[in-house]
Amino acid sequence: MRSFGIGMRWWLTLAFALIAAVTAIAVAEVFSRESEAAFQSRASELAIGTSVRAAADVTTALQAGDVKSALNRIAAERGLSLYVFTSNGDLISSTRSGGIPLEAVPRWEEAVETALDGFRFTASIDDGGKTVVALRLPTIEGALLAYAERPDLAEGLVLARGSIVEAALWAVLVGALVGFLIATLIAARTRRIAAAAATIEQGSFDTPLRPRFRDELGALAETIDRMRGRLRESFAQLKSERDRLGRLLGRLQDGVVSFDRSLNVEFANSAAQRLLGARLSEGDPLPDPWQSLSLQRFASGLFEADAVVAEARVSPQADRTYALVGIPAGRNSETALLVLTDVSARERRERAEREFVTNAAHELRTPLAAIIGAVEMLEAGAKDEPEARDRFLGHIGRESARLGRLARALLMLASAQTRQEPPRLTPVSLRPLLEEIADGLLPGAGVALVVECPDDLTVLTERVLAGQVVANLAANAAKHTDHGRITLAAFPLDERSVAIEVRDTGRGMRPEEQERVFDRFYRGGSRDGDGFGLGLAIVRDAVRALGGTISIASEAGVGTTARVVFPAGEELAA
Repeated sequence: MRSFGIGMRWWLTLAFALIAAVTAIAVAEVFSRESEAAFQSRASELAIGTSVRAAADVTTALQAGDVKSALNRIAAERGLSLYVFTSNGDLISSTRSGGIPLEAVPRWEEAVETALDGFRFTASIDDGGKTVVALRLPTIEGALLAYAERPDLAEGLVLARGSIVEAALWAVLVGALVGFLIATLIAARTRRIAAAAATIEQGSFDTPLRPRFRDELGALAETIDRMRGRLRESFAQLKSERDRLGRLLGRLQDGVVSFDRSLNVEFANSAAQRLLGARLSEGDPLPDPWQSLSLQRFASGLFEADAVVAEARVSPQADRTYALVGIPAGRNSETALLVLTDVSARERRERAEREFVTNAAHELRTPLAAIIGAVEMLEAGAKDEPEARDRFLGHIGRESARLGRLARALLMLASAQTRQEPPRLTPVSLRPLLEEIADGLLPGAGVALVVECPDDLTVLTERVLAGQVVANLAANAAKHTDHGRITLAAFPLDERSVAIEVRDTGRGMRPEEQERVFDRFYRGGSRDGDGFGLGLAIVRDAVRALGGTISIASEAGVGTTARVVFPAGEELAA
């Protein structure tokens, strides 16, 4: 609803006009009353004086015995209507005098009665236009009634009243004009002050406000100008602090985003733009880049009445994990904050630490079991037989060396997974590596072991970790092959890559087993029923750390082929 307003110049003009009008009316009323009283007094004085002189003439006429003719003459000379009464109140003159009958004289009976009682009667009627005077005539113990009509006096009173009204109207007009001028001056000054205040409200503090007069409005203007100066200093300091804060936030590795209730961005540092994968400027809508977590729904919850600090984690990629902290808007604030932290390295480190323990427990149990078994056999009496003793001691030596390689390989894998120390890749000749792995493999009876590899074939890898990968695949093949053969093969795929394959004619896997064969702790029904389900998961992690790829093709009852692809050694080494 739009409210109605009137400008200050107009209501001040109306106020001055009203004050002038009230004052003029009061003055006019006073002057009117005083002039009316003056006119009535003047009329009475004139009538009384004339009546007294007429009474003297009438007394003379009465003594001469010529009353009626003398009375008409005296009335004509004095401009009066004269009537003579005896002591009994009887009229001894004509009933008409000066053309006015006695009955037309106002209050004549009261006047005659008052005069006969010895008192003078005077009455002014019609604002002094008519005057009645009654005097006692001692000569006849009677009374003289004089009646005078002075329309000129009434007209003068009317003229005086008109002049007073005209003067009052002029006073109102002049008061309104003066009020308008004063109001215009005040309004102009207040508009200047209001314009300066509006400029300050819009954020501009460079226009000074200099008062021209040292009155109350001037003092107000000086106060506003001082406020402008202080606000300019405060905003300059705030801008400096904001810029410094912006530079500080820009250097942070954590992403910081502030946004309003409409989820429009107010500020976003470079780290936030990098983590969210979008360039964010002031006024842009908050993005919603992740499928697993709605960022906009998370942010909207920060504006609820009972909102508290919220935390969440999201993994936009397999090797990326972000920690998300939402700081709700305060009671009197329209801004909430998001802080994004890339915790991928910490997650990888914690996961690698967990996996290292499980990997070590899985990988080391086989050589440890072999060493423990050999020691038990030696303690049981084999140490007394030279041939058996040498065989078991050799077995302990080989498994101890294998333990050392396993330990180094696991440490390398853990370092690679945490990205603290990537594997050192060097050209590795494949045929000696495959033959070494074949020599340490113990397949079942009736299972042939074949190595197929060109003598000059090399790959770019880390020898210990790559050897552990192939050894694990070969051991897995030997475990599940009861007859036929196991082949360790290597061949170039193209100029840039080399494939290493471990083929067996074992029990193979069903399709549903192949889909989960690399999952940690998965034990397929037909393959790893007595293990922990970690062997192929460790192989996959090691291949990834070395920058290669692994795939498995298997058919139940036919066999399995595990293929690892590494970069070719000669080309990349060059």
